Amino acid sequence: MAWQERIELNPAMLAGKPVIKGTRIAVELVVDLLGQGWTEEAVLKNYPTITPEDVKACLRYASAALQDEKVYLLKA
Repeated sequence: MAWQERIELNPAMLAGKPVIKGTRIAVELVVDLLGQGWTEEAVLKNYPTITPEDVKACLRYASAALQDEKVYLLKA
């Protein structure tokens, strides 16, 4: 499943940050919690409105964003 099926960007919600569809839970929050060592089970227990598929979509979104990132070297 593509992340686009579960993640939305709405300028009227959370200043346009990507969120899980139908919620105000930001992708950034989910990825940050996992990065802090939370398990998927802990995330789901604390945010019962989201599903395991939503968590995976957050990670796929983050991966896609990083793949699209461009780095430019600047001369000092």
